[in-house]
Amino acid sequence: MVQSQSKRPTTGLAVVTFLGVSAIIGTGLLHFGLDAHVPIALAAIFAALVGRFVLGVSWGEMEEAVFSTISSSLGALLILIAIGMLVGSWVHAGVVPGMIYYGFNLLSPGIFLLATLLLCSIVSTATGSSWGVGGTVGVALIGIAMGLGIPAPLAAGVIISGAYFGDKMSPLSDTTNMAPAVAGSNLFDHIRAMFWTTFPTYVIVMIITIVLGMGYSGNSASFDATRIVAMQAMMAAEFNISLACFIPPFIVLVLAVMKLPALPSMMAGTFAATLMDLGRGHTVHDVLTAIHYGYSPTVAAEFAEAGEGAAALLTQHGLAMAPAMATEVGEVLSNLLSRGGIDSMMWSLSLIMIALVLGGIMERCGYLEAMLTPLLVKVRKVGGLVSLVMATGFISNVFLGDQYLAIVVPGRMFNSPVARSGLSPRMLSRALEDCGTLTAVLVPWTGCGAFQAGALGVPTLEYLPYCFLNILNPIVAAVMTYLGIGIYWGKNGEDKVEKRTDISFDFLKERNEAAAAS
Repeated sequence: MVQSQSKRPTTGLAVVTFLGVSAIIGTGLLHFGLDAHVPIALAAIFAALVGRFVLGVSWGEMEEAVFSTISSSLGALLILIAIGMLVGSWVHAGVVPGMIYYGFNLLSPGIFLLATLLLCSIVSTATGSSWGVGGTVGVALIGIAMGLGIPAPLAAGVIISGAYFGDKMSPLSDTTNMAPAVAGSNLFDHIRAMFWTTFPTYVIVMIITIVLGMGYSGNSASFDATRIVAMQAMMAAEFNISLACFIPPFIVLVLAVMKLPALPSMMAGTFAATLMDLGRGHTVHDVLTAIHYGYSPTVAAEFAEAGEGAAALLTQHGLAMAPAMATEVGEVLSNLLSRGGIDSMMWSLSLIMIALVLGGIMERCGYLEAMLTPLLVKVRKVGGLVSLVMATGFISNVFLGDQYLAIVVPGRMFNSPVARSGLSPRMLSRALEDCGTLTAVLVPWTGCGAFQAGALGVPTLEYLPYCFLNILNPIVAAVMTYLGIGIYWGKNGEDKVEKRTDISFDFLKERNEAAAAS
């Protein structure tokens, strides 16, 4: 395609465009209470109109940028579909209910939060997938939290903290591979650099979960054993609960350790659950329907809608509990287990696709680069540069609506300045992950935020305050860098940690002056 003679946006125009995009999305979400889809689509139209009629970017160029952006994220979209299939099959086969059932026997309120953090960290590191943890183990842990009297937003935040530890640190994670590729570093140098900022943060998060857990330990109001027994009894009435429920998760874990990609690993987990389901007497039609549309509770749904007829249903199913308790537990389980299936992912898929359209337009028109370059000129410390990279990652998540763009766009912007500063490329790749990877799940309209909210059943803004790792890691990274701790200087293979913090980007002034003169 022949490139049009488009202009670079001025800082003022970029800021005005960003404010316009923010106003459109914010008004739609906060004032009208809409889902994010239409506001983001309108924001994309606004950004495109400015690009076309003010900057002279052709429709064809913007269309090409959108297609390129969507194409680069197709792998994530396919994984989203695979997770929908996996969750539908795992619930229908009794895998998720079984994990919840046995989890009740192993966990108590006092250790639940710490155990949840560690469990999700291990699984996400082994699989490299935060989405896989949220959609499987996370669903089970949310159910256990409900039984233990622990608020769902708190449990969801700790689940996400553990899930994103692996998403950030695992060599199997796509973002862990993408960040060094964009920054010019290499995978294992990148992971070693992240140890400096991630593990101090992780220790802090562990302490937080221990302290918060103490608040629930010994609190009889928080730990209702009767309610847990009732939930176990009702799940046993609806599902065939056995230790076989751990076979599909074990298969997925083994395949991940063998470094099989996430997509075939998840499909193997779905296939294993399907065979287990068929072996228990379910029809092919029922199994495939659950994979497509998700699981529809039966016994739990009956109790949820029974009202005064709960007593008769208790006799019919041979359950011993108070009718009021049966109705309450039935409603909880019905809401918890009505999930999974390809169809359940369509809302998230459509949201991601629309967000990618906005992201492609914003990147092609150069709004982000134009707004941040004047700030880069003023940087005098490594801490300032790292903070700016992380801020750009967060802004990219908010305005571009995609975790991958929050790595790719800042990576492209800061690659040359970092190289000319003498810093090691792993400093850039680390900063990209310290914020770009971790903050995506804190934004409701990103794919990460939409998926985790849907999978865990907790709105993004409700679990956000409890995502301790995601919130604290960028802060710890900035503070450590300002203090001169863990700063790598030099090229890959020759770089080393030095306690130097001074840096300058005066060369950008010349570039800006030349651009203004032309």
